[in-house]
Amino acid sequence: MQIKVGFEITYTAAQSTPMVIMLSIHPSRYADIVGTERLSTEPDVPIGLYRDGFGNVCGRLVAPSGGVTFRGSALVRDSGLPDIVNPAAQQMPVEQLPDDMLLYLMPSRYCETDKLTDVAWSLFGNTPQGWARVQAITDFVHHHVTFGYQHAHHMKSAHDVYESRAGVCRDFAHLALTFCRCMGIPARYCTGYLGDIGVSPNPAPMDFSGWFEVYLSGQWYTFDARHNTPRIGRILMATGRDAADVALTTSFGRMTLTKFVVVTDEVVAA
Repeated sequence: MQIKVGFEITYTAAQSTPMVIMLSIHPSRYADIVGTERLSTEPDVPIGLYRDGFGNVCGRLVAPSGGVTFRGSALVRDSGLPDIVNPAAQQMPVEQLPDDMLLYLMPSRYCETDKLTDVAWSLFGNTPQGWARVQAITDFVHHHVTFGYQHAHHMKSAHDVYESRAGVCRDFAHLALTFCRCMGIPARYCTGYLGDIGVSPNPAPMDFSGWFEVYLSGQWYTFDARHNTPRIGRILMATGRDAADVALTTSFGRMTLTKFVVVTDEVVAA
């Protein structure tokens, strides 16, 4: 199958403002892009691309006085298969993990393992290790947290989500991956496109989505605490310790978001 993705995002600014953007499809999906991924700005400003420490594609630019609009689009091939489910995947002892996985056991900006370790062990200490434990965590967060865009707040952490029991997709992911880290399972945050493919259409405006991955049996597996069911058509944009590492845009000065449109649609053959 093929999926058409894209966005249009506009910021206004009183003066020229340096920015970093993370709006490209992740390099792991480059081979699936049909033709060329397009990224443009209005007015036209140069963008310098680089890879960050997690391998994400980032861009540097200076938005002119008045503001800037970002537009992107791509056609992406997809298997049409849902997220992989592998109940046999095993949790590795911490002392046997590769060095570069230890980072994903540590606390981070939105994932306070120090505040939630006792909670995690009280809830999940008696669950079987490995896939079953991650699924138990995902089930708990899915039922513990109520979804609603009115609950979104850029300062909300995993501990806040646990206590308030409400949030958006990134909050579900933060709480679940923090619990995983507390239990010795490397976990990272993911952001990207996830359209209503293979599920009932959601009447809410399309947005980028947040989910998480865990490291089991030597590879990363996808989990989604908000939806808690294998989904079709995820297109990864970036990974990191939490949402702070994968911000779509970062401005070094005051800017105001005035337009935000995301498109994720299956292309149906005529």
